[in-house]
Amino acid sequence: MPPRKADGPEPGHAPYFVRSDGRGRNVPRARRDRAAEPEKPKEGAPRRPPRLTGRGGVLAITLFSFAGTMIAHWAGTPAAPGIAFTLACLVSVCMVRPSDLLSLSVSPPIAFFAAVVAAESALALGSDGFARVMILGLASRLAEVAPWLFLGTALVLVIGVFRGLPGNIRDLGDELNGRR
Repeated sequence: MPPRKADGPEPGHAPYFVRSDGRGRNVPRARRDRAAEPEKPKEGAPRRPPRLTGRGGVLAITLFSFAGTMIAHWAGTPAAPGIAFTLACLVSVCMVRPSDLLSLSVSPPIAFFAAVVAAESALALGSDGFARVMILGLASRLAEVAPWLFLGTALVLVIGVFRGLPGNIRDLGDELNGRR
């Protein structure tokens, strides 16, 4: 079998996977420094919107829900955790990267539950019968926020479908079946 020419780079040339953006040894120092500087956006050029990772979106939902639960306790407004959760879901699904929509779409109820458990635990500290106070607070909080949970989760799913969630599901199926 004759030797393949693609086994390595030509003498004096970099391998194909090395980019020529100024990181190589054969690039003069001045060009290397210019390549390291980020380009400034041009005036009037459209800016890219900020993006969240899937974990960042879940964290935002958890933090908003925790804050809403604490506000509901101190201000006496039972709708505050639901409104905070729904707004967090809306913001997260709009700002998350399209490739992370699948992980975001399954986690809002879990994130809300974790936030409510943390908030009710903090509120039950120092009271007699910690477990009883926490369980009753958790049950009542989940019961009064259930419609908001459905709304927030439905918003994530509906907006996610229009942002590319079916493609993520298709890619996951391909990976699981060995087609990718």
